[in-house]
Amino acid sequence: MTPDTPITADRIAATERLIRPHIRRTPVLRLDLEDFGLAPRPIAFKLEFLQHSGSFKVRGAFAHLLTRTVPKVGIVAASGGNHGAAVAYAAMRRGVPATIFVPSVTSPAKAERIRGYGADLVVGGDRYADALAASERFAAERGSLVIHAYDQPETLLGQGTIGPELEADCPDISTLLVAVGGGGLIGGIAAWFRGRMKIVAVEPEDSPTLWRAFESGRPVDAEAGGIAADSLAPKRVGDMMFPIAQAFIERPVLVADGDILAAQHALWDKIRVVAEPGGAATFAALLSGKYAPAAGERVAVLLCGANTTAVRFEPRI
Repeated sequence: MTPDTPITADRIAATERLIRPHIRRTPVLRLDLEDFGLAPRPIAFKLEFLQHSGSFKVRGAFAHLLTRTVPKVGIVAASGGNHGAAVAYAAMRRGVPATIFVPSVTSPAKAERIRGYGADLVVGGDRYADALAASERFAAERGSLVIHAYDQPETLLGQGTIGPELEADCPDISTLLVAVGGGGLIGGIAAWFRGRMKIVAVEPEDSPTLWRAFESGRPVDAEAGGIAADSLAPKRVGDMMFPIAQAFIERPVLVADGDILAAQHALWDKIRVVAEPGGAATFAALLSGKYAPAAGERVAVLLCGANTTAVRFEPRI
């Protein structure tokens, strides 16, 4: 059944045209899974971590700032890190004051990016839900424009612009693996393809937000822990993406922290790609065998973020 949603292909295409001057068209790397010690099979990696601010999130950030009226007091966002960095970057480019609330589990790499783009950084609690509540109080007091990480139309429309980009660059792909936190990314992409491509959701076992929603028939609170807690543990998926998920997204594949770590190591060891835990979760599903493509299935993996301190280049003494 087709869901009744404002996230349509026409609106995603219009958003793509609007934000195109402000974002990068990220490349696709085509390899073979044999390079990773698996059975031979072509694989395509969409390298979205090469986007401005180190993740896909900047697409949604610019969609907000280019379509909404921003008050003089500026904007506010709550984030595990990547959304905050993206909003801070877009605000810097547009000359807009920004305040970003993050939880204490936020990666130092992401906090550094947020401050580096000139935004005010506020630590609001231990988890994303705490930071979100603090940001909402701040917005009510100051009158700031709220830019939600995953549950506003502009966010899904912006993230959905990966869809037409990938379709143009990889018309042969039949299946796309996408990591899920709040669901803005996978919801936007699925709304673009609307069943024309198999969309497989991947989540950490310790933060199964979409899994719990499918299980309950609606978004509900889920566990919010694990190695990818700063990007894939928002407590629950968004209300806006869930009807899209029910219509167009496969039931999530769950991966363990150990699977994610193994994927990070393999990506660095074999192709010198540095992915944060949330960004490596999709490949973890393939590498661990938790997702086994059928014969003839042509698979792409979205590597969505690389804001991590896992690799540091220190000056030689």
